[in-house]
Amino acid sequence: MGIYLNPGNRGFQVIRNGKYVDKTGLIAYVNRTLNTPQKLTCFSRPRRFGKSFAAKMLCAYYDKSCNSRFLFEGLEISKKDSFDKYLNKYDVIYLDITWFVSTTADINRVVEDVQNSVIEELKNEFWELVPENEKSMPRVMSAIATKTGRQFIVIIDEWDALFREAKDNETLQKKYVQLLRGLFKGGTVTDETIAAAYMTGILPIKKYGTESALTDFQEFTMVAPDALAPYVGFTEQEVLDLCDQNHLDFEEVKFWYDGYFFEGVGSVYSPNSVMQAVERKSLRNYWTTSETYESLAAYIGMDYRGLKKDVIRMLGGEAIRVRISTFQNDMTSFKSKDDVLTLLIHLGYLSYHTATKKVVIPNQEVADAFGDATDQEGWEEIGELIRESDDLLDATLGGDSDAVAKALEKVHEANSSVLRYNNEAALSSAIMIAYYTARRIYKIVPEFPQGKGFADLAFLPRRGSDKPAMIVELKYEKDADTAIRQIHENRYDGDLKKYFGNLLLVGINYDKDAKGIHAKRHSCVIERA
Repeated sequence: MGIYLNPGNRGFQVIRNGKYVDKTGLIAYVNRTLNTPQKLTCFSRPRRFGKSFAAKMLCAYYDKSCNSRFLFEGLEISKKDSFDKYLNKYDVIYLDITWFVSTTADINRVVEDVQNSVIEELKNEFWELVPENEKSMPRVMSAIATKTGRQFIVIIDEWDALFREAKDNETLQKKYVQLLRGLFKGGTVTDETIAAAYMTGILPIKKYGTESALTDFQEFTMVAPDALAPYVGFTEQEVLDLCDQNHLDFEEVKFWYDGYFFEGVGSVYSPNSVMQAVERKSLRNYWTTSETYESLAAYIGMDYRGLKKDVIRMLGGEAIRVRISTFQNDMTSFKSKDDVLTLLIHLGYLSYHTATKKVVIPNQEVADAFGDATDQEGWEEIGELIRESDDLLDATLGGDSDAVAKALEKVHEANSSVLRYNNEAALSSAIMIAYYTARRIYKIVPEFPQGKGFADLAFLPRRGSDKPAMIVELKYEKDADTAIRQIHENRYDGDLKKYFGNLLLVGINYDKDAKGIHAKRHSCVIERA
């Protein structure tokens, strides 16, 4: 048992000692690929989405230096026909590239350090089979496999660390890619040496032009997780079970940590955040750190045409179309706002819906990060409006219609060049920005069923809140009284009946042609029902 060669099962033991959501179905997928043309897997997903947990799980299952049966008994993989066939049957090479980046004094020597470290352990185990003075890890592994018939499974955690930590060092990146090509480039030598490989990281495999640097890998990403979608994060059923077992409010957990959506699986949740909430019995932002704020602020602050407009619209709850095909799978080769938005998908800041080819801000946890990131040069007006949205909500709840109209006027002035709203739909987006922090108290539902029609916006109090519900009706070039009258005509019944006696009716009108120095383009009427 070593650090890199056959590292054992201790890492997975530690994971199993805590609350564990069964993701061993991933092993069954890898088992199906062993010694097939699909044996090379690269599964990328954001930080805090269980990448290292999966890598340690695979090590524990395949590593022939240990007995891991007790760790998998009762789990999904133990019920599969392939369980006994491959359990602890292979020599495993495990590489955590972040570890090498962090511990190598000169980052330019990381590739050499990786090879020297692995070769040293291979010499200890196969001392008579390793060619003297050989410095190439692929050649050493090939020599061992040829002479013994024993194949390796290679597991690489944070495979893309060099592309992230040395993002401008193209020479180092190409040297690293050459090592990976030596290990995994299809051919007889690789087939004899490698039974399977599993790489995980944040970024998909780097592209040079339109070609992947490692063409033989089967890739699964945040834009195309396909068969591995159930293992990106926690599924809705898994979160429902956790909430039931730990007495957490599922709807509130969904509000904070849901929002990633994959065809065939549905909602997927941020796993680290859910487990933090379970352990601490507290629902809050477990993602925002100085690193999160700084990286997000840097990307949304890039001066690509249309990027600021799209971010503002997403802050207002809109879904934005994005073209993902031009992204080069790195953190430097940006040519358009679409490349930046695609990177934010892979980093977990945006959720991509394949059917619509659109992105949204997934949940409150990530929305908080966006709100913090707008507090920078060029975003001053938006940052101030977000900070002032608490005052706007207080004015609304207090029935101060003049203050509400004035606040909405300010949103209009700050965003008129971006939103260009002269219709009710765009006015709705502006109001969603203005009431940004109300999301913590309310579930905001557009086009909410209301009697004979639909309310433009319904603000439904979250569980445990004593705030009144609100129906918001929007009008364009009419008047706020007309909006209130329409609410009464449609009747506030159905799901709104239970709020009667603790319900606000809010009518808002926008008149782009209001004349005179004291003319108000926004007007508001608030009634209690």
